[in-house]
Amino acid sequence: MSVKSGGGAGRELTVRLKTAKKRTTSQQRWLERQLNDPYVARAKREGWRSRAAFKLIEIDDKVRLLKHGQRIVDLGAAPGGWLQVAAKRIGLEQGNGKIVGIDLLDVDPVPGVEFMKGDFTTDDAPDKLKAMLGGEADIVLSDMAANATGHRKTDQIKIIYLAELAIQFAREVLAPGGHFLCKVLQGGTEGDLLSDLKRDFLTVKHIKPQASRADSKELYVLAMGFRGRSGEKTEGDRQEA
Repeated sequence: MSVKSGGGAGRELTVRLKTAKKRTTSQQRWLERQLNDPYVARAKREGWRSRAAFKLIEIDDKVRLLKHGQRIVDLGAAPGGWLQVAAKRIGLEQGNGKIVGIDLLDVDPVPGVEFMKGDFTTDDAPDKLKAMLGGEADIVLSDMAANATGHRKTDQIKIIYLAELAIQFAREVLAPGGHFLCKVLQGGTEGDLLSDLKRDFLTVKHIKPQASRADSKELYVLAMGFRGRSGEKTEGDRQEA
């Protein structure tokens, strides 16, 4: 490993790894990016499990999504950074609210969180999550993303599919006035998701936190103020009537 200065005083150092025989080019790039990512270093210092924690922190600081006592579902929860943030901000360790999560990968326990290892795309996963939650949710979070293929159009189709499943689940489980936050990729079709969500939520927009890498196409769809299922009305709807 070599450390290279940016040249000027106060500039951050750049870490470059010697190429290992068993390491692919993409693995080499990923490792170097991790070592030089300030959010990765900050996450380690502050005890967050991943740099993704800062995405939710930034979004919540901006729109005040998380509140004490909420009931939350986290889709694609591994390695648990969003679970940590949500648990802290709703006061879960003090017995306030409830959080359930699901992922294909194992997640080390987060105090108070109920986690299920499994595939959200299977037919029975949504019902299992609803049973774990034991009622309606105030927020559905989705940071789900399929493994990248490197083919832009294919990756876009895969993440939109996951987003559509998450939206369907949110419509089934959210309480009136609830919120939905979901990762998508820039590429055109994310605009269709916004149009779809506007039927059911009072406010819908894209948001890209600074903690998202500058070269990444990821952004988030934020839908606030669920209008409710048939026969249900939110406070906002009653005021509009």
